[in-house]
Amino acid sequence: MTTDAQILTALRSAQGGGVSGSELSQQLDISRAAIWARIEELRSFGYDIEASPHRGYRLVSAPDHLHADDLLSRLGKTRTIGRDIRVFQETTSTNDVIEKLARDGVKEGAVVFAESQSKGRGRLGRKWMSPPRKGLWFSLLLRPAMRPSAATQLTIAAAAALSRAIRLHTGLKPEIKWPNDIVIRGKKVAGILTELSAELDKVKYVILGIGVDVNLSAGEFPHEFRKLATSLKIETGQSIDRAELAAEILRELDRDYARICAGQFTAVADEWESQCATLGHNVVIRLGDRQIQGRAESLDVDGALLLRTLHGHLETIIGGDVTLEK
Repeated sequence: MTTDAQILTALRSAQGGGVSGSELSQQLDISRAAIWARIEELRSFGYDIEASPHRGYRLVSAPDHLHADDLLSRLGKTRTIGRDIRVFQETTSTNDVIEKLARDGVKEGAVVFAESQSKGRGRLGRKWMSPPRKGLWFSLLLRPAMRPSAATQLTIAAAAALSRAIRLHTGLKPEIKWPNDIVIRGKKVAGILTELSAELDKVKYVILGIGVDVNLSAGEFPHEFRKLATSLKIETGQSIDRAELAAEILRELDRDYARICAGQFTAVADEWESQCATLGHNVVIRLGDRQIQGRAESLDVDGALLLRTLHGHLETIIGGDVTLEK
């Protein structure tokens, strides 16, 4: 953890109280002058930090932008996800950045955020709108010891964790639309894009790309999306602290990834099914030029959808575009 992250962690641990320069100096094993210099640097980034001879340093507020050291200080200790956090003001796609890191041999758990993306993408080649400082646009790198066919478990785990984090942070009741959408009142608020690199019998790495519409107002969505998409701000009626939500999401992702790695997919799948808006309904699934109708029944052991067709056959569906039949 960097010096700035350690300072922010100490200030947050004081829970609104102050931390003296001598305490910080001892904790970090650097001089008080060096502490002062780092405090000044944090102030230049927009952090409001009071300094008092009697109370020491006190964190009053943080700016509304994503900062890697700030995210690390909020996150706390995790097993895997978030051990390495990087923030870009703009990039083409965070999945592209993570893919390069994966090829360079970076350890799993790395997370890349972007304040905006010029070429953000969703499933099936669709474009993902990523306006500056209005949402959370990020990707993470995983290197699970699993068969390629089981990688769908990670999408299921990510959806369960993302839905849980939104519920914990906002009090809203999101639902999961198979395979990768988080919806509120039937409108999409977040999505997951899973990209895989694998050999015949083992996964080399998995990239999970996640987009959450956080503080967009209704007028900021393109006209054609206004009936289909929403944001957490629209649903709660108030602005959301993006950095705090980001830390909440990373903690829940880390929790569920640990469960997957420990062979506890069934427990994750049970939670996913309890929040799923697709299971138990008649659906139409489009797979390229093919269209399948049936009833979405459950998940299989690898996280694929089990669909009971109109002819009574049980089909295993790994991906596709799903529409609920009315």
